[in-house]
Formats: sequence, C-alpha cells, structure tokens
Amino acid sequence: MDYTKGEIGRRAICRYYLPLMADIVLTTLNAKYIHAAFGLRYLLANMGALQTQTCLIEFDINQRPIDIVETILAQNPKIVGIGVYIWNVTEATEVVSALKRIRPEIIVVLGGPEVSFEVDQQEIVRLADYVITGEADLKFAEVCGQLMRGEKPAMKILAAELPDLTKLVLPYHLYDDQDVAHRVIYVEASRGCPFTCEFCLSSLDVPVRQVPLPDMLAAMQKLYDRGVQQFKFVDRTFNLNIATSKAILEFFLERMRPGLFVHFEMIPDRLPEALREVIAKFPAGALQFEVGIQTFDDAVSKNISRRQDYTRMADNFQFLRTKTGVHIHADLIVGLPGETMESFASGFDRLVAMAPQEIQVGILKRLRGTPIVRHDLMWQMRYNAHPPYEILQNKLLDFPTMQKMRRFARYWDLVANSGNFVETTPLLWHGGKSPFAGVMDFSQWVYGKIGRQHSIALANLAELLFRYLTEEIKLPTDEVAQTIWRDWQRGGRHEKPAFLSDFIGNEEVQMARRRSIAPRRQGRHLEGVVH
Repeated sequence: MDYTKGEIGRRAICRYYLPLMADIVLTTLNAKYIHAAFGLRYLLANMGALQTQTCLIEFDINQRPIDIVETILAQNPKIVGIGVYIWNVTEATEVVSALKRIRPEIIVVLGGPEVSFEVDQQEIVRLADYVITGEADLKFAEVCGQLMRGEKPAMKILAAELPDLTKLVLPYHLYDDQDVAHRVIYVEASRGCPFTCEFCLSSLDVPVRQVPLPDMLAAMQKLYDRGVQQFKFVDRTFNLNIATSKAILEFFLERMRPGLFVHFEMIPDRLPEALREVIAKFPAGALQFEVGIQTFDDAVSKNISRRQDYTRMADNFQFLRTKTGVHIHADLIVGLPGETMESFASGFDRLVAMAPQEIQVGILKRLRGTPIVRHDLMWQMRYNAHPPYEILQNKLLDFPTMQKMRRFARYWDLVANSGNFVETTPLLWHGGKSPFAGVMDFSQWVYGKIGRQHSIALANLAELLFRYLTEEIKLPTDEVAQTIWRDWQRGGRHEKPAFLSDFIGNEEVQMARRRSIAPRRQGRHLEGVVH
C-alpha cells in the first residue's frame, strides 16, 4: 500500500503512515524519540479495509500535550486511538482532556496495559469513549468498523480476546527508513510467560504463544536487508522454547556483520547445551541477554511466586562470562515483600561476584492488575499514588531507607552501568568493603556534597569519584588519576579533565586523541568488567 511519509515539527518526533487526511488516528507518547511504538504498528498492520483511512502519529512525553492535540486535530479525525502506558498516562490524560473539550464529537478509544486493569479508578478512562483491554491487535479494527458504520458498541469497556498470532499481519514493514536509521527496532517471536511472578503483568499472560517461525524469520530478513543493525526482542522468555531460540540465534549468526546487535530477555536458569553451542560462536558484543533475577532470597522468591534455580543460574553466568562475548544485563528489585536491606545487600554482592556487565537496580512498582497487592496488609506496602507507582516504604524498609536505595540505584547506574567507569568502579569497595557497602557509602557521600541525583555532568561525576577515592578512602592519588583517565579514554574522550591536569601529561593526551573512537555503552563494558 502506498503511504505518504513525512515529519512534523523541528525534530523527527512524529511519523506518518497516512493519506492526506485520516478518519482514524493511531497515536501514543513514547518515553523517548528512539523508542518506536511497536503495538501501534501491529494495530495499523491489521486495520484491513480501514487501513487507507488510518494514520499513525508518534510523539514523546517531552512534547507539550497541547501541541500534540494540535497535530492530531490537523488530521480532522473521527476516531483517535491512544496507547496508554505507565510512562505516558499522565500526559495522555491531558491530551484526551483537551481533545474532548475542543472536539467532543471525536471518539477516543484507549488501549494498552495501563488501562487494561482497574479501569474504574482512572480519570483517563472516564474521559474516553471506549477502552479496549488486553491485546487489541484485531479488536481495534473491529471497533473502528462498528463506529464508522454508525454503530455503537454495547459497552464502554471492551475486552479483547487473545488474538491468534497465526492470523495477524506482521507490522515490520511499517518501520520506515528513519526508524531503521535512528530508532530501536522492536521485534517478537512469542507472547506470554509461563511464570507467575506477582510484580509482573506478564504473569497474567498465559499461555506462551509463538509467532509462526517462518513468517517471523522472513520479516527479520527484510529488516536485515534494509540495514537494521539492532534487533530488540520483546519476548519475556526467549529461551523457553529451545528449538525456536536456537533457530533464531542461528539465523542471526549466519548473517553476522560488523555492528549487528541482538537483544533477548532470557530465563536465567535455562541454558542447555544446544543453546550454549550457538551462543559461543557469536563475536563479542553482538548479543545482549537481559536476565531478570530480582532476588536471591528464597523466602522472598516464594512470597512473589517466583521459581528459579540459583545453582544453575550461577553456572550459566559462569559460562556466559568465560566462554562467550555476551553482554549481560541483570536485574534486581528493591522493596519486594520480605526483602530486608541485609538480604538485598547480600544478593547484590552475590550478583557482582557473578560479573554481569550491568546490574539494573530497580524499585518495585505496583503495576495495575498484578497480584503483588495481596501483600499490602501483611508487609505494609505503601506505593506512590502517581505513575510509575514506585514503593515508598514497607514493613522492613522505611521511607528514609527507601530513599537511600533510590540514590544507590541512581548513582550505581551513572557510575557502573554506564560503562564510563569500568576500572574505577571496583575501587569503591577497596580495602575489604563489600560492593554494596562501598557503593552505598559513595552514594551517601555524593548526595551530601551535591544534593541531587540527576543533571550531573560526566566531568563533574568523574571529579567526585576522584575526590571520594583519594580524600575519603585515601587511595594513592596517582593510581586513581590514571585509572579514571583510562576510563575517560574508553568512552572516546581525549580532552583532559581539569581536575586531572596535574597527573596526566600532554604526551598521554596526544596518544588519546590518536585512538579516540567512542563505542556504545555495551562496547565500553567489553574492555573491562565490574567485579
């Protein structure tokens, strides 16, 4: 089908797939411009006869809602479908409110995980005309068909049946050349999760359903041929079906080229030999595995209905770190019911010893519809009433402690996960401290000095590290300076920071200039590891 493609505004923030005017507008507010709306592309691909009357416009949450409304209304639509998520519900509510005030006759249809549960409690649902809960790939087109014929659905809240993935039109042709060049390309081989972790919406999505493998691989080939270099699989359990996982890995291995990067979310304790053999053949940095561990405490795992074999997990990490070039991004969660500061610290130290390149310390969120709420009374769980609904305190972690953990997570991300201080980070626990204690002491010291967690320039952060390591821990000044300078160069920087002027000679700066090439975040980790 022939679509006109263009951009609106000073930045490439809105993408069209549309005739000159559209009766139906599909839209959402992405967290960042680089994120493409995968779900909306599925909806557009499956609009059937209504596709020629439908356009897709993407925004991001940094745009003013009133400007978003102006762009939508310029299409003179009859129906506006909006994808609502935890990261955009506040701004999306303002958009819907303005739309209905200016053009009350426009029919607003909502969908997405944020409005699929607890719909009676949400202002955005009150404002909208209809809400489709669940996977709306086919249901949205059905509802639009009714509305365009002048028929009113019987109810405001419309539950979508799980679509048959064999009958869906895949949406990958709706990534345009700008998407391919500048945005994350999301793909999927399956939907659903067989596990029942109570903090996760995927625990409600049973059973796991597979996209037909030949169709999916054919679509991947077309993306590959168009020059896509980064494929991010959104499957919650990529390595559940070993035969499918192996086939997908082999597909990319056979087409390996410089810069190709593939991301998977994997089950940490399931890595049989059939997968290991393929994984080991990939060049360093070509694969990233996101590994959700969340907790190392058996009692906490039981509280949240999570099952994992820690012995197998450790063996898998050992294999990945010593026999492959896989970049590992591992997750832990602060605030789970039953988790103490001491048990979290023990788990963090244990994970650091397993040497993933990144450890994401997340704060527990109360996602709508998840069964984690069953612990509210016993564990005195108190969540923020506003998105992203992070926990404020519980029976074992009071509010001041939770605030310390937020700072711990933020500074860890800036220093360790960024890849900007691969060699410097382990110095924080020099002299017998545990990693957790070392990072916590640093985070408390930094916050005491600057009083903030955001808007910290990299040079300022490097100087804070230098001051802390030399003044507080009393490490040798020259040793710390040389370590930070090596990290500074690893990011492709060659201008000497002012605070290192007395320790780094001009000859070293000239050498840095000659080899200055800035790798991406994962690449910086390849030259070192936090352990």
